[in-house]
Amino acid sequence: MTPPEQWLRVTPQGLFCAPAGVFIDPTRPVARAVITHGHADHARPGHGAVLATAETLAIMRARMGEGAGDRQQALAYGETLRLGEVALRLVPAGHVLGSAQVVLEYGGARALVSGDYKRQPDPTCASFEPVPCDVFVTEATFALPVFRHPPPAQEIGRLLRSVALFPERTHVIGCYALGKAQRLIALLRQAGWQQPIWLHGTLIPLCRLYQELGVELGELRPATVAEKSALRGAIVLAPPSAIADRWARRLEDPVVCMASGWMRVRQRAKQGGVELPLVISDHADWDDLLRTIAEVGAPEVWVTHGRDDALVHALAQRGVRGRALHLVGLGEEEEGVDAA
Repeated sequence: MTPPEQWLRVTPQGLFCAPAGVFIDPTRPVARAVITHGHADHARPGHGAVLATAETLAIMRARMGEGAGDRQQALAYGETLRLGEVALRLVPAGHVLGSAQVVLEYGGARALVSGDYKRQPDPTCASFEPVPCDVFVTEATFALPVFRHPPPAQEIGRLLRSVALFPERTHVIGCYALGKAQRLIALLRQAGWQQPIWLHGTLIPLCRLYQELGVELGELRPATVAEKSALRGAIVLAPPSAIADRWARRLEDPVVCMASGWMRVRQRAKQGGVELPLVISDHADWDDLLRTIAEVGAPEVWVTHGRDDALVHALAQRGVRGRALHLVGLGEEEEGVDAA
């Protein structure tokens, strides 16, 4: 077996699979890139050839236009592509629509590069699939024991109870434009909320794209042009930056909410003026990180970004070799850390 550390290495551009000649989620323009999902810290503009799922490519085109890559190739989940002596396939990561883990097989060894992922169910995207491997490359956004995400239905229930308790107020929820907004809408529909959901203008294009790609979201309306009285008792979604400025103050006595794994930290909610923190994350929590590592069974785990020190320490106690890659640029989405 040729150990993955001999053919998968860290470069200034990002993680590079040498025998295939491809970078995975490179942070600078490269000739050939494999993109795990459409968030801006993983999908950068300016690459030559881009390989991803069809949904991720559609998201990249919507966000970047011509910058989405000179040449684009869609690869379906489970389909194998040979790049020289490397067999490459994509499997679901459960993070957002189209998100994928990258499975690389070369020299009798298998590496699994997760990108970002979560293990909780999400009606808007395919669920994470664990793949046995020799090296698992994982994120560690919430790699501290304090981060244990509650069931999302529980948090949606808290939101709907607040709406019922304050029927004259507008509930405005700060959420990331890609993935989180659409998941919240789908969770609300599952919980029985069939009224229109109102959107800040910046969230509308990606919600429309999700609908075009087959994700049902129900009736959505633009909040920016709505009469103040029409938003009384309504649920409004907006980017985190909008709930902190004058845009939110035009709403009817708003109940400011934020949907993020970081809402587990009360001080963070207080600093953001959040009245109703909702612990809903699109990343794996502490327990799910450890469960995933146990399921894939890799004797060696590489950590791309996040709380790598805590995770590497926990792995050592379990007899697993951990290595921090310190990949620069990952985990730096344009909405900031509250996007998680």
